[in-house]
Amino acid sequence: MIDAHQHFWNFDPVKDAWITPEMGVLRRNFLPHDFQPFLAGFGITGTVAVQADQSIEETKFLIDLASTYSFIKGVVGWVELRAKNLESQLELFDGKQILKGFRHIVQAESDAAFMLHPDFLRGIRLISKRGFTYDILIKSHQLDMAVLFSESLPEARLVVDHLAKPPIGSGGWKEWAAGIEKFRSLDHVYCKVSGMVTEADPKNLKSENFRIYLDVITDVFGPERIMYGSDWPVCLLATDYAGTLKIATDYFSSFTETERLSIFSANAIRFYGL
Repeated sequence: MIDAHQHFWNFDPVKDAWITPEMGVLRRNFLPHDFQPFLAGFGITGTVAVQADQSIEETKFLIDLASTYSFIKGVVGWVELRAKNLESQLELFDGKQILKGFRHIVQAESDAAFMLHPDFLRGIRLISKRGFTYDILIKSHQLDMAVLFSESLPEARLVVDHLAKPPIGSGGWKEWAAGIEKFRSLDHVYCKVSGMVTEADPKNLKSENFRIYLDVITDVFGPERIMYGSDWPVCLLATDYAGTLKIATDYFSSFTETERLSIFSANAIRFYGL
């Protein structure tokens, strides 16, 4: 099993200002030795470590961790994708084959057309030419922008993180589903079954409450373009690692063995080149 989305950090209240005092469980260091019990406990054979801070230092930090802990099979880092010196930034990581792609925290951007700006599109085209992937981190109200972005980049390998954060807690899904539907024909775009528990009511995490959202994702992307990720340790805001995994395994338990292998392993290996 590949966990296609998790994080590590040395907590710093300034650098990690997004971790507010209300998120007390996250206000400490989370490092690979904290994750290692899950390897044997849940049959995890590898992970993709994804950036949580928008800095070159973050990318270097994750690469360094991967050089020590072999279960980290890939890193999704950060560079300033809009920068004129992007090529120079990328040259810093020449030879670092563990670096598979990049992500920008678009969900925090107030500009409704952020991903459509020429400098950002130029950056994605440049990393794509170099063989890197791009993780799309958005909220559900940004779906239309993400679809236009994806349509303009057929050469890129793209993956939507966290189902684009549907409003699971309120039970709203139709508007989100209409946005997700537009990815159906975009074969170069994948979707991560991740981050659901923190969009739900933490006091009501029954597997059936996630079914409609997983129904939509499975119908639109198909088992060949879905990959599982825990979003650990952020998931701890709602439940533990076992609780997060159980929601996915319960839903996909009726799928064929080949389909489950794709969702929980093969798709991530193929997409990221692990």
